[in-house]
Amino acid sequence: MSDTDEELVARSIAGDTDSFNQLILRWERPIYALAYRQTGREEDARDIVQDAFLRAFRALPGFKGEAKFSSWLYRITLNLCRDFLRRTRRAPFLPAPEGMDVTELAPAGAAREETVEDVVSRKDLSRHVARAMGRLPEEQRSAILLKEYHGLTFQEIAELQGVPLSTVKTRLYQGLTVLRRELDRRGSGPARAEGRRP
Repeated sequence: MSDTDEELVARSIAGDTDSFNQLILRWERPIYALAYRQTGREEDARDIVQDAFLRAFRALPGFKGEAKFSSWLYRITLNLCRDFLRRTRRAPFLPAPEGMDVTELAPAGAAREETVEDVVSRKDLSRHVARAMGRLPEEQRSAILLKEYHGLTFQEIAELQGVPLSTVKTRLYQGLTVLRRELDRRGSGPARAEGRRP
């Protein structure tokens, strides 16, 4: 049975670096996925991940456990991404890394067999979604990423972003509405996908 984040954090604070290494192994992939979706470049995402874990390690003695460790780590990562995008004045760019499907970055779900048409359709849709996501305001994009890709609750996102619960729901609703409209306009939305099926 694996240790909980809370147990690993407590041992890390007590000086057990192996426990912190376990936290890194556990959270490196989701944190990389978040950083990559925000910056769009593998190298920048890797740098942000390293910086996020370094900052978390240094700040760990002050971690009070009022939020989950994962939420705290997501907040550090989002702040680093925001600073990076401001510093470089780059618009976010969200395609999947070369040779990797966006769904591989998201938490594992129920696997199902796919036809070649399904794979091509999903990859095409992923490109359209990535472009549409890149046009959203940062707050809406982050809310969607945290909810839909990382599975955080509305309350966790509210705490992470430091806003009321209603604000998170509004951002998510508005962002998803814009995404649906954009995908429908480009002919990639649900109506088109349903029309393709026999």
